Amino acid sequence: MSNYKTVFFTLGILQIILGIFMLIPVVVQFLYREIDSSFFGASIVTIIFGILFFLSNLDHDKKLNLQQAFLLTALSWLSIAIFGSLPFVFSSTEFSFTNAFFESMSGITTTGSTIISNLESMPKGILLWRALLQWLGGIGIIVMAITLMPIMNVGGMQLFKISNSDSSEKILPKSKEIALRLIYIYSALTTLCAISYKVLGMNFFDSITHSMTTIATGGFSNYNQSIGFFNSFSIEISAMIFIILGSIPFLAYIKFLSGDRKIFISDIQIKTFLKIIFFSIIILSIYLSINNSSQLNFRSIFFNIISILTGTGYVNAQFDNWGGFSLTLFLVLMFIGGCAGSTTCGIKIFRVQILFSFVSNQLKRIIYPKGVFVLKYDQNPVDNKFIASIISFIYMYLVIFFIISALLSLSGLDFITSISGAATSISNVGPGLGSIIGPNGNFSSLPDISKWILSLGMILGRLELFAILVLFLPSFWKN
Repeated sequence: MSNYKTVFFTLGILQIILGIFMLIPVVVQFLYREIDSSFFGASIVTIIFGILFFLSNLDHDKKLNLQQAFLLTALSWLSIAIFGSLPFVFSSTEFSFTNAFFESMSGITTTGSTIISNLESMPKGILLWRALLQWLGGIGIIVMAITLMPIMNVGGMQLFKISNSDSSEKILPKSKEIALRLIYIYSALTTLCAISYKVLGMNFFDSITHSMTTIATGGFSNYNQSIGFFNSFSIEISAMIFIILGSIPFLAYIKFLSGDRKIFISDIQIKTFLKIIFFSIIILSIYLSINNSSQLNFRSIFFNIISILTGTGYVNAQFDNWGGFSLTLFLVLMFIGGCAGSTTCGIKIFRVQILFSFVSNQLKRIIYPKGVFVLKYDQNPVDNKFIASIISFIYMYLVIFFIISALLSLSGLDFITSISGAATSISNVGPGLGSIIGPNGNFSSLPDISKWILSLGMILGRLELFAILVLFLPSFWKN
């Protein structure tokens, strides 16, 4: 295992960082007089494991080849989910390990599905930890998507490489600099969001926790009614603004700070993202005005479309009462997701754009057999290898969706719960559809086996499938 010392060395560092973050809720416990040993004990265990990994691999070669990069990606998220569940297990709330792991995995993958049915009665430390998990997961996936995954040719971000360097097996030298910039931007947006929430009426604790889950497009809330609990139009407007800011490519922020002042209006992905929001709102409004006028509420339509499309999962209305077409539209939006290089998940906007262009070109070739049509994205030609990777991703996305749906059905769930549960897990959205896991429900009543299946779907969706699936190919491990 000497070739993998770098992997375990890095895992050790991540565990130490996670253990340090576990001490933050301890401060909250003191402030709200909810003192127990759950977070302190979980922190000690996590830091000890991290130190053991760190010290036993000090002689690593400081290089990361392709195989190690894939392994590190998978183990990072899995280990953080496992150790992130310890505060739930050690707490007085009597979480089973299955429920604790599900909540932790949902947090770190910014899914937002929860097994907690009485959020208002939860200790403040637990609520803060849920928010911290989502916040860490949000910045984690941004950094990985922009610095690590392009080198692995996973996630599609190779199309948006900052530098034109070759795909060597070493991490790009600029990665550290880029990661620091991303952390600064992410932290600044979180701070601005917290200030906005506080000014608009949230208390200090709610503004902090909700700002973290908003920017991370995670959707964990401190209340069963989610954002709807506040019943504030101004808070919902602020949430929508910062959700959108968290859903656009963070490379755009870097380019903006580097002097490209028109990036937000010129970026083709951002423009398409906003168009999807606009047309979805129009379509749903027309449908409700004709078929279900009693549910026509533009405030709720705006908010829930933005929340579902971005995978945030905040709700302010019972949209499962809006009719069959509304549910179908929300299911489609779950699959699409936000922009590449953001905190969102799903198939991603740019893949939909390229697939549409590819189909359009194929139709042109049928009409004009002798024509030459070059597929371009944002005025740049897209090679066949990249097109093939996109088609493969979408194919595998749908295959895994149907497999998870079938497994959930075999575990005893009804059709709507199985379908929407599979969609919400692989797309990292949060609430599903139907009476059980819908906007007013939760995942607590599901069988344990269903929760493990959904947890698998969450990590597959978060790491964009291939980062996990490739590890099970024997040929991948051959030199």
